[in-house]
Amino acid sequence: MRARFPLLLLIAATPAQAQLCNGNSIPLQPDGRALGHLPYGDAAPGSLVTVPTELAISTCRLRPEAAADLQRLIAAAAGDRAVEGLLYAFSCHRSLAYQQSTFCRTRQSDSGADRAISAAPPGHSEHATGYALDFTVRPADGCPDAEACMAAKPAFRWLVANAPRFGFEMSFPAGNKQGVKWEPWHWRWVGTSATAPGAARARFLFARARRDFAADPAVDPVPVIVPPPVVRTIDPPPADTGKRKKKQRRKDKAER
Repeated sequence: MRARFPLLLLIAATPAQAQLCNGNSIPLQPDGRALGHLPYGDAAPGSLVTVPTELAISTCRLRPEAAADLQRLIAAAAGDRAVEGLLYAFSCHRSLAYQQSTFCRTRQSDSGADRAISAAPPGHSEHATGYALDFTVRPADGCPDAEACMAAKPAFRWLVANAPRFGFEMSFPAGNKQGVKWEPWHWRWVGTSATAPGAARARFLFARARRDFAADPAVDPVPVIVPPPVVRTIDPPPADTGKRKKKQRRKDKAER
């Protein structure tokens, strides 16, 4: 069974062919990404649990291990005055069908033209894994959910300082090389350490994202291995043994 585990995960991460909006397909980049987003597939419904309603703005379903750490994170935030409000889960697991409707709606809306940069095509959303969610804060104070104005809130600063302690990292920091819009509200769970229950599966699914497009802040940042510089040595030219021998013979003859 262990030998089949990575294979099953790879199959689950295969992107669905549901990348159509009004008959228009979303072209894939040479590396398999769509609009910058990596392929993830969808989590099996039976692998998810419902987060307590008092912790979420709407129904939130996550993998059990991510849900447990989310509860601990929100409890810690609720007891910290620095948050200046209450953190909630806003959007958690999204099925392929739900993601398609979300993606097509944002792309077709004039007001959502900019946000469409961050809306992932179905089969390419971290939300589908059951390990990712969007945070929001109440009171909203005029800042809509899933908007960059969240970054100005004390709650966001609290997340940056504390979320990694609960196994969460920000997937799409400002200026990320993945080419996805900065999403201060979007965080993924990878476990507090590589040995935490469930962390191996999450880190396998996000391995490429964590290696090639670093989260910030990150849990156990993946080290960037820089190969040592190539040092080229220049060998001295071979000695002209013929001239040396002639020179030595002249020297010997003079000494006689």
